[in-house]
Amino acid sequence: MKSDAYGYDEERAAAELARDAVRRSDRPGRTGGSGGAFARDPGRLPDEAGRPAADAEPGGGGRGGRGDDGRRRASGRDDRAPWEDRVGADDTASRASRRTAPEDPDAGAAGAGGRDGGASRSRRNPRGADPDAAEEAGRRRLRLFTGDRVLWIIIAVLAVISVLVVYSSTAKMAYDAHTARSTAQFLRQQLMILGFCLLVMIAVQKINCRVYNQLSRPVYYLSVGLTLAVYFIGATTNGAARWFPIGSFQFQPSEALKVATVLFLARQLAGRQSKIDRIRIVPSWKFWTWRTSALQRKIWREGTWPILMPVLVSCLVIFPAHTSSAVLVFLASWVMMLIGRVRFSELLKLVGWAAAGVVLIMTLNLGRSETAEGRVSTWIHLWTRSQTEKPIEHLTDTERSMIAIHNGGIFGEGAGQSAMRVEMIHPESDYAYAFFVEEYGIILAVLLLMLYLWIFFRAIEIFRRCGTAFPGLLVLGLALLITCQALLHIMVTVNLIPETGQTLPLISRGGSSVLFTAIALGMILSVSRQNDEQSHDRPKSEELKIGD
Repeated sequence: MKSDAYGYDEERAAAELARDAVRRSDRPGRTGGSGGAFARDPGRLPDEAGRPAADAEPGGGGRGGRGDDGRRRASGRDDRAPWEDRVGADDTASRASRRTAPEDPDAGAAGAGGRDGGASRSRRNPRGADPDAAEEAGRRRLRLFTGDRVLWIIIAVLAVISVLVVYSSTAKMAYDAHTARSTAQFLRQQLMILGFCLLVMIAVQKINCRVYNQLSRPVYYLSVGLTLAVYFIGATTNGAARWFPIGSFQFQPSEALKVATVLFLARQLAGRQSKIDRIRIVPSWKFWTWRTSALQRKIWREGTWPILMPVLVSCLVIFPAHTSSAVLVFLASWVMMLIGRVRFSELLKLVGWAAAGVVLIMTLNLGRSETAEGRVSTWIHLWTRSQTEKPIEHLTDTERSMIAIHNGGIFGEGAGQSAMRVEMIHPESDYAYAFFVEEYGIILAVLLLMLYLWIFFRAIEIFRRCGTAFPGLLVLGLALLITCQALLHIMVTVNLIPETGQTLPLISRGGSSVLFTAIALGMILSVSRQNDEQSHDRPKSEELKIGD
């Protein structure tokens, strides 16, 4: 039995053509007959088995005959006019095509010709792959900028603002006899850093999340080791050992440890999603029971050591040189554990332990406790006493930043017109936001704040599309680091919190901070790219139940 390309039976089509001819011959005025069954009931169709109608009579009127057209088919002769044959063929072909292949050719495979249609499809596409989807996937792989496009636009805007801020704020440094460099040299240096960070970001966003998962443990251990080593062989500035000098570049390993902690904690939380709401992570304050009690040993084995200890180690390692960074890591990790479905009662206990630890550190004067205490005292002093009679040479950088914000007003002094840049010690890094307000006004400054909040909201959208715990927790943890660091910087400039020394991400002049912010954004873009490609690994044990 032969079939056409749509799986339709050719013999059946010929039988329908014949029945159509019988119906035309039974109509009055066509053959002169008195009208048969189809003339009496035009809506009645021929028998579906391909046989002529039972009530078709010879000559168009009797029962049991085949009529003139039937006799012509039986004898092999056809005495109809040429146009009559063409009309019948066209009508039957159009009806057959409508019945078997409406719009989708593959839809006609149902019924008698279904197998043939399926075979035809398999011959056209033997592996069942969509060539358009494969071509689109190939184009995505060749693109430099993949992932969330809104996030790419935010990054580009922040990079442009960074160039403007650094170029204008370094004028004081350029005229300093100790630097012997011009503003153009500072500008070239910042452009080189941003260009290198862009290449790093493009490379990082091409890496899949499974690679980050596999590298999280060695990267974390390496970052901890480097942060510890900087206290012994690193460069010390302003009483803090934070950097490894690499030529003209100052590498700060604590910036790497912040990203590595989020990466490692996301792995630890993701692998325990099936039982995380039943795990206790904070041991009892009765430390003498930790070894004797079976319950306490279980808490240490299942919760404290794998989940809580990486965060505590990171905070303790960062704290001596950069107290505010340790606080930032703790806040981001706490929120990650909350989103990762750790029991809220355990998180409240953790806050209590953290408060007790801060009191102990301040009492024993560990790390930079004396510096932190002095900054807190200055902050309280600014809020409780009048500062109108203080000479300008006695003003703190926070007070100068507040004067810069006041001078900026609504529309700003204009690019390159800042007066306070010569008074502030680090207008290009620690007080970049106040400097931006002075030159460009409070309206643009509020828009700049919205950009950092927008990064976090874009991360929430990416998180919702992940479906599994590791990429989702990684995205939110990294976005929390960036957004909270920006908020800490801004709150310092308006004297809402004591001085922290946190830079403005992607805007303040610097090397390590800009580099690892770019790496964090590249990881977020990588997760977004895999969301678009639907290429995430989805182990059932890592299913993230947001509503629980």
